[in-house]
Amino acid sequence: MKSIPISLTCLLALAGCQVVPDRLPQAEPAPAASCYFPAAQEKALETSVFPAAQEKALETSVELLTEWGFTLNSTDTTLGLISASRERPLHGYYDPYDDAFGYGHGMRLFGGLGVGRGSGVGFGIGGGFGGGVGQQPVEVERVSLLVDDAHIRISRDIRRFDHWGDLRESYSASNDDFCQRFQTRFAQILPATGRPL
Repeated sequence: MKSIPISLTCLLALAGCQVVPDRLPQAEPAPAASCYFPAAQEKALETSVFPAAQEKALETSVELLTEWGFTLNSTDTTLGLISASRERPLHGYYDPYDDAFGYGHGMRLFGGLGVGRGSGVGFGIGGGFGGGVGQQPVEVERVSLLVDDAHIRISRDIRRFDHWGDLRESYSASNDDFCQRFQTRFAQILPATGRPL
């Protein structure tokens, strides 16, 4: 009988330790309840055809997002979907998980001194202040709206990119504060448009 090599035995033992996730990935934290709300008053919806109400809600949402400085990325009136984003510079931003060389904590210097074999002496020094070289760190805020069954569903996330353009932070931001402000402003704009549902 041939002996089984130790590496194969270890591999088989480790294969048994594999863990299957108990659930599919979900947005963390979960969207606030205020991020799902009626697109208009119930009485107005009773006297209107839904496609017209959906179109009106989409127009109002586009107007609101544009007013808040968002740029439309895509719209699909058939699905009732709007996707928009805005970005702002992050002055003094640094990755809190990258502490190499005191990243983002003021000035850092690096250099070296060397003596070659034979004749010659070399000396070099370099430095940087702040976050480093490249582009300005930015925060990108993305909002998606779905108008369906006379309701609006808001999904929002925030991503932060460092001065090299690498993604450093990303999280779901469908919070109560944003959605409540959206609902309030949406209700103010809707009657001002002058066209009943």
